[in-house]
Amino acid sequence: LGQWFEEHPSEARTIVAKIVEAAAAREAARKARELTRRKGVLDVSNLPGKLADCQERDPAKSELFLVEGDSAGGSAKQGRNRENQAVLPLRGKILNVERARFDKMLSSNEIGTLITALGTGIGRDDFDISKLKYHKIIIMTDADVDGAHIRTLLLTFFFRHMRELIEGGYLYIAQPPLYKVTRGRSERYLKDERELEAYLIEGGLDGAVLTTADGADHAGAELIHVVDLARNVVSILANLHPRYPRFIVEQAAIAGALDPATLANAEHAKAAADYIAARLDRLSDETERGWVGTALDNGGLTFERELRGVLETHLIDAQLIASSDARKINERTAELQELYTKAAILRVKDNEVEIRSPSQLVEQVMSVGRKGVNLQRYKGLGEMNPDQLWETTLDPNARSLLQVSVREADEADDLFAKLMGDDVDPRREFIQSRALQVANLDV
Repeated sequence: LGQWFEEHPSEARTIVAKIVEAAAAREAARKARELTRRKGVLDVSNLPGKLADCQERDPAKSELFLVEGDSAGGSAKQGRNRENQAVLPLRGKILNVERARFDKMLSSNEIGTLITALGTGIGRDDFDISKLKYHKIIIMTDADVDGAHIRTLLLTFFFRHMRELIEGGYLYIAQPPLYKVTRGRSERYLKDERELEAYLIEGGLDGAVLTTADGADHAGAELIHVVDLARNVVSILANLHPRYPRFIVEQAAIAGALDPATLANAEHAKAAADYIAARLDRLSDETERGWVGTALDNGGLTFERELRGVLETHLIDAQLIASSDARKINERTAELQELYTKAAILRVKDNEVEIRSPSQLVEQVMSVGRKGVNLQRYKGLGEMNPDQLWETTLDPNARSLLQVSVREADEADDLFAKLMGDDVDPRREFIQSRALQVANLDV
């Protein structure tokens, strides 16, 4: 064997590295077992000032809120129902357990505190779900990208080391509101941008009438349907790659130019390019007109104008036409043409405005809906006082919770390894392959 090692130094180094790695893993496991079994290390009495426990001793009636930060943790402690709601503030960054050895994970203050609060122990030989102190474990983080990061790190920990909690239906995610809106004496909390948009549109449609070029009036339920169609189109446009200008694609949709059959015919493609350019001119200020549309031999369209001495060029190419987003919009072409081929008139009380596109309709209705509304955006849970936190996130009769479940364990296992592990290449490939599907990017 020694002679073979001398003749194959590269393979020998690999074997030795594997031996050292296995020995380190055995030593880490031994230390971890000692740590988990050491009297008092995972004792709840070691959590002074951290865990605000509840009075209830029946796990089935008890809830534990894992709260991001001391500020929100303080408000949650004051606003909770002390009878059955416990609060554990998590300070600082949670360890990514996908990249950490077991002994290193247990040396993390936040992870150790969490294990202690749950009462189940940790590890293959020491975890006992029957000792779980709370049958509702609720992750409560801010409604921003940092909160999403902390939530993901916690989910990674639970999936890798306490999957029985997920399988037993004990793990939940709180849905704190992102906005508070006030209109007169009425207050309302809204979970996200989508709910805010719906609220403003609801207010903007009060008493509104849309009259299309054929003289048909749309109000009430009919107008709600028209606006829902417009919102759907705007949502699809928002998914497009930034290289495709949404206002041009929108006008191309109204012209029927997102249909591959239209662009496959040279005469029809040229007519569509000219028609779209004329529509763009009507949408532009007088000093910003001069759009020229050109049909390309490869089945695409270009649109150009010279603005303040600078040539502006945009392309609608075959890749966009073949995309699922373009197909979805094209399926609505008939309705879009009926509503927007000629300008419609939106009347709200004494105001009138021309509408030439779905995005313009949504913007105008929301603009009306904003009048008289005081809007507050919560950057974090810590900005809410205890009463607000109770009303929105803690009160069982008013709050919104998502129960965490695992439908495809193998797929979830692969996803956690890919996104949270050490290997960069699979993560980069995953992100790049889905880059065009991103609707909301917080950078």
